[in-house]
Amino acid sequence: MVGVTVAPWPSAGTDSTCCHCEAHVSDRFCRVCGDNSDRAHRCSECDSYRRLTRGSAVGKDVSIPDPEIAEGHHGGEATV
Repeated sequence: MVGVTVAPWPSAGTDSTCCHCEAHVSDRFCRVCGDNSDRAHRCSECDSYRRLTRGSAVGKDVSIPDPEIAEGHHGGEATV
């Protein structure tokens, strides 16, 4: 016999988007990485994993350079 449990939280729907770049993010990403209102302020489309895991998805300022403006990160121009 297989037991099935129902998630104790309601689904926020399938239209969750990143507050920064408006890319689609899953409800689970919003619940796990987002703020207390299940909103993702940054996502993997607009930020690095290192920054997301340190709080940028919640909306915190982190000390790691932002890949959108730092040279040599995620498409920024690297100086040689």
